This record gives sequence, structure tokens and C-alpha cells, in this order.
Amino acid sequence: MKILMICTEKLPVPPVRGGAIQTYIAGIAPELAKHHDITILGITDPSLPDSERVDLIQFERVPGRLFDIYAEHVVRFLQDKSFDLIHIFNRPRLVGPVRQAAPNSRLVLSMHNDMFTREKLTEEEAETTIQEVERIVTVSNYVGRKIASLYPSVEPKLRTIYSGVDLNRYAVNSQSRTIREQLRAQHGLEGKKVVLFVGRLSPKKGADILVRSMQYVAQRHPDAALVIVGGKWFSDDSISDYVAYVRALASRSKVPVITTGYVPADQIHHWFFAGDLFVCPSQWEEPLARVHYEAMAANLPIITTARGGNPEVLRSDQNGLLVERPEDPELLGAQISKLLADNSMMRSMGQFGRGMVETHYGFERVIREILEVWQ
Repeated sequence: MKILMICTEKLPVPPVRGGAIQTYIAGIAPELAKHHDITILGITDPSLPDSERVDLIQFERVPGRLFDIYAEHVVRFLQDKSFDLIHIFNRPRLVGPVRQAAPNSRLVLSMHNDMFTREKLTEEEAETTIQEVERIVTVSNYVGRKIASLYPSVEPKLRTIYSGVDLNRYAVNSQSRTIREQLRAQHGLEGKKVVLFVGRLSPKKGADILVRSMQYVAQRHPDAALVIVGGKWFSDDSISDYVAYVRALASRSKVPVITTGYVPADQIHHWFFAGDLFVCPSQWEEPLARVHYEAMAANLPIITTARGGNPEVLRSDQNGLLVERPEDPELLGAQISKLLADNSMMRSMGQFGRGMVETHYGFERVIREILEVWQ
């Protein structure tokens, strides 16, 4: 079949500037292109041509970054083209315009966030979306439940397909150990128990709570350190009020806290090699952060919060620990301290997590399930 995959207007594909959805599409598209004629439509970027063919995949890029402008260019792109199936990612508001421009194409929608709320989608737009698509693929059961709670009629069309990770990219081997040693030496982390955060620096991600939790960790583990990987936004290293606040907290911490700022997408995995324990301190109802898969793939035990879909990848006391009240830095610090006190437990959890991603969360499984949806 001729298939068009439409990305969001925020970041380009491939993920030269990062992005979970962009990483997801780039991870599955090469194998999907062995089965179907694949075109990926996304936004333009100074580092990428507007049109190119890479191996079996046709990339087309149009202006965007604001939804209405992007939607207009998507419709214009479709006017003189024909696709058997169009797979739209995380933009239910695109379904109506795409249906008008491509009345004979089958439509599939993937939801990576809760975009069906009344604030983001009118009831009329939601009903049109549900009617026009064959399937709505969600990255967690949580996202599907949220949609169904508002629009029960969607239930038969929902399917959860958990995200995946490049298993080879995060494999622990001699090369990754060398990277670990180099990064730790460069940043004065030799002999430290390194707690790792990877993500955008925004209040809902909870980096400030994590920094504050380290005062409690320091009481039991003076040899601990925290590394915060990420900036204000993908490829944006500007200093927002919140970034400044996190860095101010870090400067007063009782243990070393390193803030890396923005790290290019092709280097982020290096920091997973440098860490000993991964913490996702989300304060919001997160759909299911892909950093969990990346941490597990790198053999790291995880601590995550009881928010949104995040608990769906946690096997308590097997691959990590759950924090029920993530707004409480003392409680978060207690869970971190519990793991740092037991190297054997951390090693066992890391190995269990790696086994989970090898069995359930590789891109191969995602590809297989997407192909089933497209059949």
C-alpha cells in the first residue's frame, strides 16, 4: 500500500532536534518501508531538505510550527496525491481537513498525549475524528481510558501499542562502558552514585522536586550525585524562569548536581550509560514517558511516579519503585535512598528491566503491531 505518515508541527523527522514522536516514527519507519510504500510528512528544518528519499522512505517537509499553518500546508500537499492509508500522529484536529483532502484514504490516528480534552478539541471535532478513523492507537492504556471517558463510542476503535526503543543503541558493552567512564571523569563523578533525570525542564516534569529530594538522600548517601539532562525545550537552551530556579536549587544542593542543558538527540543515550539510577519525577498525568524504555534498555533501575501511564511499565520491586505522592521531595528521597543502599537490588532491577524491553518494548514489536493495524 501507499502510506502517508503525518508527524506533528513541533519538530522534524528524523529527530535531529529530539522529540518522542519523532524518535518513534524514525525507529519504526525503515522496517515498515520494507512492507509498504512509505512517505513521511513533517515540518521543514534548516538542516534538512524539503524533499528527499532516504533508503526506501520518501520524506516531504512543509512549513509549520503553528498548527493552523501546518494544517493548511498538509491539505495543500494532499491535493494532487493519492494514498491508500494515512496515519496521523497526535493531531486529531488534522483528521477533518485530511479527510476532506483525501476522501478515499483509510485513516488511522496515533495518540501520544491526551488531546481529546474539551480545551484542545471541540465535541464536534472529536466526534468527527472518531467517525472518520478506522483505529486510534494509544501509547498507554491511560490515554485510551481518558478518551473513552469523554467519548464512550470510541472504545471499539482503541488499541494500545506501547512505544519501543532501539535495543542496540542502549546495550551495555565495552563501548558503552568507555563512554560511561569518560563522562563521569569529565564531570567529576568518579566513585559517585549517580541519579539521572532526562527530560525537558518544565514544572510538570518535576526536576525541582528531584533536586530538593537530594537533601534527604545526602543524609544517607553523601557520595550521591544528580545529573539533570535537558533544557527548556528540544534544541532550545535558553534560560527560562523555571530553568533558572532549578539551577539555583542545584547550586545549593548538599550533593553535586550537574545540569547539562540541551543535549543533541544523538548523544542523550550516553548519559544513560553514565547513570546508576533513573528517576522520572513527573508531576502531571504523563501519557507514558519514553525515557522509561530508554533507561530500562540501558540496564538502569527506575523510580517513577503514580501519574498517568507511567506505572504501566513498572513492575514494583522488580524493575524499580513507584512514588505515590511525587510532589513530596522527602518521600521521593526515601525511595532513592532505598535503592542506592542496595547495589545488588539495583543490579537485579536493571537486569530485569533490560529483559522487559528485550521481550516487550523493542521496535520490532511496535512494527509488528502497527502492520496489524494497517492490514
